[in-house]
Amino acid sequence: MAAQSTLRGRAAQALGIRAGELAPAACGFAFFFFLFCGYFMLRPIRETMGIQAGVDQLQWLFTATFVAMLAVVPLFGWLSARVPRATLVTWVYAVFALTMAGFAVLLHLRPGSVWAARTFYVWLSVFNLFVVSIAWSLMADVFRMDSAKRLFALIAAGASAGGLSGPLLGGLLAGVLGPAGLLLLSALLLTATLPLKRWLLRWRAATREDTAPDDMARPIEGAVLAGISRIFQSPYLMGISLLVILLATLSTFLYMEQARLVAHAFPDTAQRIRVFSTLDFAVQALSLLSQVFITGRVAARLGLRFLLTAVPLAVAAGFLVLAAYPVFDVLAAAMVLRRVGEYALIKPGREMLFTAVPPEDKYKTKNVIDTVVYRAGDAASGWVKAGVDMLGYGAALIALLGAACALGAAAVGYGLGKRADARKPVDY
Repeated sequence: MAAQSTLRGRAAQALGIRAGELAPAACGFAFFFFLFCGYFMLRPIRETMGIQAGVDQLQWLFTATFVAMLAVVPLFGWLSARVPRATLVTWVYAVFALTMAGFAVLLHLRPGSVWAARTFYVWLSVFNLFVVSIAWSLMADVFRMDSAKRLFALIAAGASAGGLSGPLLGGLLAGVLGPAGLLLLSALLLTATLPLKRWLLRWRAATREDTAPDDMARPIEGAVLAGISRIFQSPYLMGISLLVILLATLSTFLYMEQARLVAHAFPDTAQRIRVFSTLDFAVQALSLLSQVFITGRVAARLGLRFLLTAVPLAVAAGFLVLAAYPVFDVLAAAMVLRRVGEYALIKPGREMLFTAVPPEDKYKTKNVIDTVVYRAGDAASGWVKAGVDMLGYGAALIALLGAACALGAAAVGYGLGKRADARKPVDY
């Protein structure tokens, strides 16, 4: 027993975990594992349905997703103003689990419908951003900034581990369960996060002396659309929004070019699913290694400014290479680089920025930024990509525009990280 305790202590020390933090870090890791395992079982289905609906229609799907976000966010604002903060995640996840069950019935009854494919694509795009945003809101509420710098990368590693397991589990069970069965299994994994949420909130209540004992029992203050108005009141939140838009633009440019090249190079649906699954597996494996062994140390030693700057600079270089060699292999490498950097460095760093804001901004404003602002960047950049394609310049011009956006993201990320590292108060 003593040997096991010593081994756990050394492992915790190697991962940057201090006394009393191992259990909450493991709980956060498991929370994201279940969440992302369920999502990544469905992601290859979504990508295939996106191509089935038409590669030349992707910008319409991005726009539809943005409109859906505009409809969902006021509903979330209404709910968060009436439901205690401690049970908000439960309500949101329960609604999404029930909706997932409804889509299981739809895909079972209409498996070849293009409109069912489009509807599912939009819904899963809303689901992904919304449930992940709420999950990180919870983590920003539970952990302080000093703990977040050491633990958020490890907690995010749960997402990567789930992202590795989800495609493997989905591949093994797809023939047995089909898309409808995978949806029901994903709904069960989503609800499995709720006991972990309750444990984290009990740990928060027992360890956080800087908050009132009953603050989680109250709804979040502010109007239904307060999350939108508060962005324009704070240069800090405006900066985060601009960073999200620039990063969404990079993602969309690469995503749409990937869809075009995959549709051209792999005419068979099964081949496309294998390609997307292989890319997802590579991204999650590399992200997991980085999150466990690199990100926490980098954040503690070099600060948030490095987390939010290094990846955009690397992606800018990748876009320049793509401009010179616009082929699938180069694009796949650039896509993997961007996604690994997003999961391993940028995502934990961006979530750390919200540990310094009030509860209303941890939930309402953060949710608006993670969903509406992100999807607005998606929709706008999708139409820019479609317009450039119509001009006939191919991938080269998009790559140059992407490089410019990446450099802009690096500049904004450096400014935000510098403020957070200096622990300057958030300005409103």
